[in-house]
Amino acid sequence: MSNNELNMYNTDTYREIFQQPLVWKKEYDLLLQHKEAIGKFVSKHFGSDSFEIILSGAGTSAYIGDILSILYAQKGYTNCKSISTTDIITHPKAFLPVDKKVVLISFARSGNSPESIATVKLANKICKEVVHIIITCNKDGVLASGISSEDLLLLLPPETNDKSLAMTSSFSTMLLAGLLLIDINNIEQKRPSIDELCKSARNILDQYFSKIEEISKRSFTRAIFLGSGELKGIAQECHLKLQEMTDGKVICKYDSFLGFRHGPKAAINEETLLIYLLSDDEYISAYEKDLVKQINTNNKVVGQIVVSPKNVDISSVKFDLEIITCEHNEYSFILHVLVGQLLAFFKSLDLKFNPDSPSVSGNIARIVEGVEIYDYKK
Repeated sequence: MSNNELNMYNTDTYREIFQQPLVWKKEYDLLLQHKEAIGKFVSKHFGSDSFEIILSGAGTSAYIGDILSILYAQKGYTNCKSISTTDIITHPKAFLPVDKKVVLISFARSGNSPESIATVKLANKICKEVVHIIITCNKDGVLASGISSEDLLLLLPPETNDKSLAMTSSFSTMLLAGLLLIDINNIEQKRPSIDELCKSARNILDQYFSKIEEISKRSFTRAIFLGSGELKGIAQECHLKLQEMTDGKVICKYDSFLGFRHGPKAAINEETLLIYLLSDDEYISAYEKDLVKQINTNNKVVGQIVVSPKNVDISSVKFDLEIITCEHNEYSFILHVLVGQLLAFFKSLDLKFNPDSPSVSGNIARIVEGVEIYDYKK
């Protein structure tokens, strides 16, 4: 084993990416263990239309809310919206209702970011009535330690409190916890789906490891991730991972397949890597495949990766790598993020960065720095 390989396998980022199937099972078991208390809370506060559900976080944690807002709506929670803490802080009157009851669900790896802490305080100050659900990886964080007996704290397995700068297992496990939360009363029936999810994740990490590493060594300065619905949120997370772990050397974009035509498609050039995150739904994927065909007619790129629950056959289109997840599993969309994580990890190494702390410039940090919170007067 070379020194480079030794460095790779000894990084926190490598461990945190590869521990995901294990920590997903651990999180499922934790929620199952506390089913009764969680179920009572959910039944009390989610069953009334008079409550507005706000999903909130910053950066990667905000993307969790963006994804879940779509999935919650599909499960009947149409009174749900995703608003980042960074938007709430500057425009609290626009986003925090004065005359409604609010369930504020906060996602936080450390629970110590100034915007997350301030958002909770602002909600307590502005809203008529607010209850909090804190989903966090850090039992010692400000959010976890400041929770009241009226609120709900969901602590993830401690190893999800990623040590590396970029969030990987923290993102996917908080996302899974947010999904299982609203199905808490049926959580026993979800075990087969969780088992299949974890098995598929292990297969992807093992089977496509070397192939993704190979593509990461190609010379590209741009990467574009495309996804529809909840997979647009996954594309958003993937684009951030690759940009973070390469310290901005690879500039990344994301969009929906249909939205990409409306201007953002101009970003494609001959130094671009394209990553298509295809839907399991045939109606949706029909639109997605049309764009793939159009791109292959009009553009020359460094390479194309497609991630899909099943084999993809598009006339006159040849992918550099086709990654198969699993079909007919409501959680399978989470698997797509593994590809973005691995691609970011390997490209970071290829560019001679340390994936655990890639920001040589110091522009970004594990916990955001330089934010001053000002007093808000009603």
